[in-house]
Amino acid sequence: MANTYAALYYHVIFSTKNREDFIHRDLESRVWAYLGGIADENDFKAIAVGGTANHVHLLLSLPPNLAVSKAAQLLKGGTSAWIKDARPPIPRLSHFAWQDGYAVFSVSQSQLDGVVKYIKEQREHHRTKTFEEEYRAFLAKHQIAGDEKYLWG
Repeated sequence: MANTYAALYYHVIFSTKNREDFIHRDLESRVWAYLGGIADENDFKAIAVGGTANHVHLLLSLPPNLAVSKAAQLLKGGTSAWIKDARPPIPRLSHFAWQDGYAVFSVSQSQLDGVVKYIKEQREHHRTKTFEEEYRAFLAKHQIAGDEKYLWG
């Protein structure tokens, strides 16, 4: 076959280390935009980015030659470096870090609009549910047994 065609969509979720509230409202739009910029620079697309002070959701479209683990590494590493190197420095972010792992779920074309809406409404959603509750619910919905010992690294 002469060409490769793919439509690969992923809902990626990760939190700040220890779910600390690092991403205050004054910073979140810059962090979300920076995550989108990292995607653009690395030839993939962040269709939607959103979250709260302690976590982020991304809907990504990846090319077939890019592993989702590499995309997560680029996103997390790039934003961590950018936040830590901010000029002028933001004192509350001197110890910023993302959790060690992440959750990722494949998304079909027919579900894209719903996932985008879900990501954009994170602030409203978390008025009634904690990040930990949400994360556990995603794992359960996708029949993933998460070991509590390693869940929050």
